[in-house]
Amino acid sequence: MPAEAEPPSVAGQEPISDLFWSVARRLRGLSKQALAPWDVAPSHGRALAVLLSRGDLRLSELSEHLHIAPRSTTEVVDALVERGLAERRPDPEDRRAVLVRLTEHGRAVATAIRAARATEAEAFFEVLDDGDRAALARILRRLQA
Repeated sequence: MPAEAEPPSVAGQEPISDLFWSVARRLRGLSKQALAPWDVAPSHGRALAVLLSRGDLRLSELSEHLHIAPRSTTEVVDALVERGLAERRPDPEDRRAVLVRLTEHGRAVATAIRAARATEAEAFFEVLDDGDRAALARILRRLQA
């Protein structure tokens, strides 16, 4: 029976994947804390952020940006509409299509969440100097491809 491969690590330390997932869990926790004042689920927060940065989108486009199934996107949008954060409007270019757009209240909430997340991220990454931040950003962009 072949021996199991060891996960990649650095000089006999913890496996890189364990370190990565530990940091990801901490960031996810910080994100939930940043969303708490608005009682917004993480999936709703992501949708608000996409709509804030991209503007009005068709459900299919929002699905692509969120990397979730269209059915899940419909559920997220339903929840945002129910809370008065977003609205559905007919697409002027295609009568069969519907656009999702932030309401004025949704835009204010999305902007406040963006600011709260930026503050949380700054506090989290402040332990890194500029060189470490640049190296981390370079590495993450390379892994993202």
